[in-house]
Amino acid sequence: MKVFEINGQSLCLALFTDVYNSKELLDSMQAGTLEPEVAFLNASLIPDVFPVLAAAHKTLIAKSRGSLTTRTLHSELVYNYSGSKHISESLKRCGISDSSTYVLVARFNTSFDEMKDIEKLIHGKEIDLEELEGRSDQAQIQKHYKISGLELGISSLADAVTCRIACRDAL
Repeated sequence: MKVFEINGQSLCLALFTDVYNSKELLDSMQAGTLEPEVAFLNASLIPDVFPVLAAAHKTLIAKSRGSLTTRTLHSELVYNYSGSKHISESLKRCGISDSSTYVLVARFNTSFDEMKDIEKLIHGKEIDLEELEGRSDQAQIQKHYKISGLELGISSLADAVTCRIACRDAL
């Protein structure tokens, strides 16, 4: 678990592997009964923490302007990470599914006790965030974000994803 500071607010991230209750987590999240509210991201599509922080920054800006596209702050984070303008497609692709076993959990402005409660909800093993790069599915990331090999010759995968997240609304 690691806490990042973004524009005076905090974002706590925790990475889990071997998660075996993703169906229950997804069901309770969709029913609106998940307490505390969190964002569950498909960690195999995350090459580094930086693109998540870029998506979190966009989310906090949208919140400050009162212009969230989705219903909650945490679903907005998943939506902003996706790089797509289609909400349901974004949540399906970059959020967790019934069979997800590799999950990044994110929560804004949380307390240590709330994060401990979240850790109890997830049946899996917490691992260090540094493992994101080595465990990411680079082929899926390239396909999802339409990143060419030529682009990767002059940029990193994380930078290419971050660029797409930052530019989505301008294109």
